[in-house]
Amino acid sequence: MILESLTIRPDDLLARSGWSMKPEGACKGDVCVPLPARVVNDGLVDVSMLADRLGMPLVADEAHGVWSLGPETRVTGRALTTAVAPDITLPDLSGRSVRIADLRPQKVVLVAWASW
Repeated sequence: MILESLTIRPDDLLARSGWSMKPEGACKGDVCVPLPARVVNDGLVDVSMLADRLGMPLVADEAHGVWSLGPETRVTGRALTTAVAPDITLPDLSGRSVRIADLRPQKVVLVAWASW
């Protein structure tokens, strides 16, 4: 998840990561991780504290003022929480739009590349 601030509204956290803030802590599915009360302050979640408790890598790009919050590997023991690709649309080699969901149940390999 790319962030422009180290605080996030709880509803945005839920929509973007699947983690909800509850009285018992940060919860996702059947898993709840207790958090210190100070993780939520003035209605905003402190992302650096949350990342530390959930074992989520947090990487800063200070030159651009953005952070990247990685998956919760400490809690789940996995780098990926699912092997199901989101329903995205990409152009094929002819420029026609192709939805990933339209290719199911075939296996699809998606190769991404960046020049930087």
